[in-house]
Amino acid sequence: MVTFLIILLIVVCIALGLFVLIQNPKGGGLATGGGTSNMFGVQRTGDVLEKGSWILLALIVVLTLGITTITKNGGGATAVGNSAIQERLDKTPSPSPLGGSLNNTAPAKPATTDTTKK
Repeated sequence: MVTFLIILLIVVCIALGLFVLIQNPKGGGLATGGGTSNMFGVQRTGDVLEKGSWILLALIVVLTLGITTITKNGGGATAVGNSAIQERLDKTPSPSPLGGSLNNTAPAKPATTDTTKK
């Protein structure tokens, strides 16, 4: 189920990218001063593409929230792997914050020879 939703999300993202690239520039910014005029229903086509872009954007938001909800509740295939990873992390010993070794052996005793000058 999660795999299907991810594939659907990728398709919707590609469609949104195409919708944005197909649209005519609205003017302003670097495109000013061109003196172009809209002819024969270009405005209507722009409205359809703009509404389609908003719909695809809303669909992306819904799909991402759905994928997140499914994987958090453990409904996805990836949730099974997460518990195994967590168990493995719990078994691994953590290093000492002082930089010591992982084993719990007693520290080595200093040498008892006299090193002072006579």
